[in-house]
Amino acid sequence: MSEHKNIEKWTAQDITSQAGRVAIVTGANSGLGFFTSKALAMKEARVIMACRNLEKGEEARQKILQMNPVHAPEVWHLDLASLNSVNEFARKFKSSFKGLDLLINNAGLMAIPYGKTEDGFEMQFGVNYLGHFALTSHLWPLLLETARARIINVSSLAHRMGSIRFDDLHWEKDYSKWGAYAMSKLSNLLFTIELARRFTTSGIEMIAAAAHPGYADTELQAKGAKMNGSRFGAGSFNLVNRIVAQSAEKGALPTLYAATAEDVDQGGYYGPDGFMRLAGWPSPERPSKKRVNDQVAGRLWELSEELTGLRIPI
Repeated sequence: MSEHKNIEKWTAQDITSQAGRVAIVTGANSGLGFFTSKALAMKEARVIMACRNLEKGEEARQKILQMNPVHAPEVWHLDLASLNSVNEFARKFKSSFKGLDLLINNAGLMAIPYGKTEDGFEMQFGVNYLGHFALTSHLWPLLLETARARIINVSSLAHRMGSIRFDDLHWEKDYSKWGAYAMSKLSNLLFTIELARRFTTSGIEMIAAAAHPGYADTELQAKGAKMNGSRFGAGSFNLVNRIVAQSAEKGALPTLYAATAEDVDQGGYYGPDGFMRLAGWPSPERPSKKRVNDQVAGRLWELSEELTGLRIPI
């Protein structure tokens, strides 16, 4: 992955035309996903906004339509907490499109009370990572057929605090809401480097890259506190966001850079360039060497295939 280098205040206006390209953005109804969808739509991409809540997704779509994009984005139902829903989404997409240029695995949950997905996975690991692994697997044939396709996985600075609990992936013992979040975001990074490694060794001309928003003002922080029944916690997060966080629109820039810039590296990781990587303009960086390595990535990949019953045949 790339060493740090300066990218001169790159913004969404620097995105080249995405005319003729098709993009899927998960978790597109708010926060990073919304601004990612908006920027791609305004650069002429056909955007599928993959949302669990269709009502909120439609509200987000209407905001983008007010800006008169060339192609009206579409809102499709996708619940990453259900492998059946992932399968249905992919089946519909494959019957509607012949290719997929950008798969942006963005949706996520943060620091929520303990719960499990429909398939028995710990909720954050299941939604943030395994659901996206399954989606990528289902859409793999279309990605493979599309020239210059990219898979972008959204991670977090929290990956530095994570570790893969291979003996208890679903946190059935000693659940930690932040530990589970960090593990899920570390998993997204490990997924990226394993995709990149396999692309390189197989000679596949596709890019896998990861991005993180730094500390961006989104609904994620307060939502977890609300689910825990803490109004004070939710209010505290909202206050800190107003004082410290950069906007969700700016937080989406590393994802957009990874998805569209010409000089993106295979396996690259992109985030803000400011103090402690909390805010700033998109820039390459390195993930934690202590947390990210090929051996762990390979083992996680194999377990992901076992858990989902799906393969990505590279």
